[in-house]
Amino acid sequence: MTENGNYSEFAMDILKGLTAKVKYIPTKYHYDTNGSKIFQEIMNLPEYYPTFCEFEIISLKSKEILDKLKFSEKFNIVELGCGDGLKTIELLRIFESANADFTYVPIDISEEALISMEKRVKITLPKIKMDSKIGDYFFVLEEIPLEKEQNLFLILGGNIGNYTRDEAVDFLKQVSTHMHKGDKLLVGFDLQKSPPVVHKAYDDSAGVTKAFTMNLLERISVELEADVNQQQFDFYSCYNPENGEVRCYLYSLCKQTFRSKKLKISFNFEAGETILTELSLKYKLNDIEKLASDVGFKLIENFLDSKQYVTDSLWEKL
Repeated sequence: MTENGNYSEFAMDILKGLTAKVKYIPTKYHYDTNGSKIFQEIMNLPEYYPTFCEFEIISLKSKEILDKLKFSEKFNIVELGCGDGLKTIELLRIFESANADFTYVPIDISEEALISMEKRVKITLPKIKMDSKIGDYFFVLEEIPLEKEQNLFLILGGNIGNYTRDEAVDFLKQVSTHMHKGDKLLVGFDLQKSPPVVHKAYDDSAGVTKAFTMNLLERISVELEADVNQQQFDFYSCYNPENGEVRCYLYSLCKQTFRSKKLKISFNFEAGETILTELSLKYKLNDIEKLASDVGFKLIENFLDSKQYVTDSLWEKL
């Protein structure tokens, strides 16, 4: 509970999700300190192609991206979710080498991710101006002045895929409200491709993705003082090539109940009952152009890796 006696956002969302007719846990709750560490492992897995493919785009095409910005004066690079920072640091390095004048403004809900990013930038690019912000993207954007300069917003890593199409529209419209005409947005999309390639990325042979998902139960155990028996749950993921959706689940191995002392409630599960923990939507290129148009942007260019597995799509706010 918070100091004012109210339940935390995490507690309320778990209560809502685990009492729903179809149980779910919002994807954002994967990324506590331990979850963020496990995700770093995922990004280094050979099966997890998005990391390597997007790094290829950034490494080979950042100068072209910079040229397409057509910013004549200093600008901000505002990143929504910095992750491990490897791709972003490569982009910053190339921009700096081209004498671009910018301030890097990473925003993340994970303090650990931001601290790690700050250390990486200071070591590899000590001359770069950086202004880190921790918190919810839109709360932070309300508080920082961006209107004096042009801005490049970054949403890398295919994170937009964690939203349904309607949710992505709502999210991008919210981002747009903090942008000005002529500002740019570089957003990463995972593209539809061979189903086995996609499936292996979300169900790796080493079981790291399973550990990442099971960590949600550990959070519930610790933060909500719940007597969860993690041995009675397992992990499952599937990819539907017809609609481009990857869905990841926890599922109950038996009929069971666990109780949260903090919430003062018991959660009941039937054998085989699922908890949706992640949606990852894969796009077609024409879907991306339509999405940009629907939220008030003009698509400038889709930058693709050599396998055409992912794209970093550059948009301009109209």
